[in-house]
Amino acid sequence: MKINNYIALLFSVAFLLGCSGTRKIPEGNLLYVGHTLKIEKGKEPKKTRKAIESALNELIRPEPNKSFLGMRPSLFFYNIFDTVNKDKGFKHWVKYKLGKAPVLMSKVDLEYNKKVIQNYVENKGFFNAESSADSTRTGKKAKANYEVNLHNQYKIKSVVFPKDSILLANEIDTLKENSLLKIGKPYDLDVIKSERTRIDTKLKERGFYYFNEDYLLVQVDSTVANHEVDLLVKIKNDIPEKAKNQYRINNIFVYPSFNLKRDTISTRKMETTKYEDLTIIDNKTVFKPFIFDKTLLFNKGDLYNRTTHNLSLNRLITLGTFKFVKNEFKENDSLENNLDAYYYLTPLQKKSIQVEALAKTNSANYSGTELNVNWSNRNTFKGAELLKISAFAGLEAQVSGQNNGFNVYRFGGEANLIWPRFISPFTMSSGSAYVPNTKASLSYEYQLRTKLYSLKTFNGSFGYLWKENERKEHNLNVVNIAYTSSNNVSDLYKSQIAENPSLQKVIDKQFILGTTYSYTYTNTMLKNKKNNIYFKGEVDLSGNSVGLILGANDSDNPKSILGVPFSQYSKLEMDFRHYYNFNKQTTLASRIIVGAGIPYGNSEELPFIKQFFIGGTSSIRAFRARSIGPGTFNGNEVTNSFLPDQSGDLKLELNTELRTTLYKFVKGALFVDAGNIWLLNESAEKPGAKFSGQFLNELAVGAGVGLRFDFSFLVLRTDFAFPLRKPYLQEGNRWVIDDISFGNSGWRKENLIFNLAIGYPF
Repeated sequence: MKINNYIALLFSVAFLLGCSGTRKIPEGNLLYVGHTLKIEKGKEPKKTRKAIESALNELIRPEPNKSFLGMRPSLFFYNIFDTVNKDKGFKHWVKYKLGKAPVLMSKVDLEYNKKVIQNYVENKGFFNAESSADSTRTGKKAKANYEVNLHNQYKIKSVVFPKDSILLANEIDTLKENSLLKIGKPYDLDVIKSERTRIDTKLKERGFYYFNEDYLLVQVDSTVANHEVDLLVKIKNDIPEKAKNQYRINNIFVYPSFNLKRDTISTRKMETTKYEDLTIIDNKTVFKPFIFDKTLLFNKGDLYNRTTHNLSLNRLITLGTFKFVKNEFKENDSLENNLDAYYYLTPLQKKSIQVEALAKTNSANYSGTELNVNWSNRNTFKGAELLKISAFAGLEAQVSGQNNGFNVYRFGGEANLIWPRFISPFTMSSGSAYVPNTKASLSYEYQLRTKLYSLKTFNGSFGYLWKENERKEHNLNVVNIAYTSSNNVSDLYKSQIAENPSLQKVIDKQFILGTTYSYTYTNTMLKNKKNNIYFKGEVDLSGNSVGLILGANDSDNPKSILGVPFSQYSKLEMDFRHYYNFNKQTTLASRIIVGAGIPYGNSEELPFIKQFFIGGTSSIRAFRARSIGPGTFNGNEVTNSFLPDQSGDLKLELNTELRTTLYKFVKGALFVDAGNIWLLNESAEKPGAKFSGQFLNELAVGAGVGLRFDFSFLVLRTDFAFPLRKPYLQEGNRWVIDDISFGNSGWRKENLIFNLAIGYPF
């Protein structure tokens, strides 16, 4: 098809999409295309006016049919079929999934929206505001027009808290120091509501179990001065007597085998066990009593505290042993102002087996499939321990790139035992909402790279995982052991080692004995924030204690354990991500990774599996995995055709990506990536690889576009990327922007990289 035909087709589609929006609007009606909102400029700050405008735009209803470049695709699809008789099928999908019924002007209630606007601005302190509503028509389209004159905003002149001799009033008065109601600040109904909630929350921390924020009243007097108000915080006169009293915890009852289908409390004879402050009622000893003492944070005699209440429930849930957790408090019959706590726990099935079939990709541009079989035993030793044994087998292949044809076959198994507490000779405790875990792990993996070699890897670790809160998480492996050996090394690979000796380290035996610690902070679960961040810092130390014991200080004469030299190094890596949310549809995501590894003592270089690599589907996407650096070294000229060996001791990577929703589950992205790796020391085999003060001039840079198909259960990602800067070229010639030629097949073959991956890159 000629270019003219493409242009004609494009204009035809645009015409159909653009014109069909009003073609089937009912006679006598108009298509509603949105609204305008004008706020007259007054004495209020511009920031206040903008905030009010933004809030009002969200409140005005209905929302019009979405448009794109002046077109309304949803109306086009809706109008393709006049009638659809079935609730499913292709026609129903086109009309009601791709399409959407037209929003008509007759559905717009101008007076209602005017009242919404007036009510909102008055709640923000503009008591004398004036608003109006009207509409305009253009052809078969109509638009609503709203105008607001805010006039003067009332400010808070004084705030008075209750003065009374009763306990409740005294407690409320002590909370005034941190009040949200500040003298001189604008009157705001939302702030007043938040203040009532704050006081209620604080009282719940001080034993006032039956108190409710609705028992508080904030009276407003707007006659005290010109555009000022007095606020009087009062306790309502008719609140229940028990809402005025503090309550303490008396008895604590736990039902660990509660059955939702029948009331096991009343229909079956239970055994009662006393443990510390707990009374555990069960028909059989399913759980050891100490697990509840460590999980529940209330003690007999404590003032009721809402935080402790919620933390205890959350800790029971995060044990991972109970399907349902129910809790209630009842007044004690014999002690006034005392509560008995009841916990009803429904256990999960103790043993289960799960089979998973996965599609996966990795940073080396390999895609493949994996089959996992997982067997779990909850409450293994009656202390809510989780024993999980898994076996896996998988195949990975590179669709395109220099590893094409060299498939990877993997199989192995792993066993994990997790205790929901700290197992330690030292006293360790946690009062957070998350139960701390102690984890022991053993694993084995056999990896066969066809035509090259096979690797056997054993891993073992013992450590702790704990969360301070939903944002902060710690992972400490006190002991981390890894042993790798190779066999079945092919003649092809041996011949490449002769040409490139550094390939030998891939198949050398490696023994790592050390400690790792990582800290993660994230607030990405907060969806309504303008800025979200993610940070992960990791420290990896190996061979230090063993090195001191064995006196390892000479890498030319390394000490060995069981005939294998152990690795000695320190490694630090930090990953920081920032997400700026323009709105719900568009986000600017950025990432910076900094890493450094220093070998010493028993090691001359980092173990191969601990070195840094860069490039690939989730890194610098304009370059193949492990094909950049180190430094200005060009590994493509000397490296074999099937395995890049471009690794380093230092790493710097920067990424930024603009993400936006194009249509429902389809999202688009524009991105720029930059970075490189370096060696700490000079290498005769890799000239230009050493880190220097000129490192910024040695960054690889790439850019591209992509689509993300977000099906909620799976995100399929496609990216097209191309280099903007090649660090291995001569200085002065590294920027290759002028060479970009999408119409040139030779340029595309050499520079245009297609990445297919699962999930977002970061």
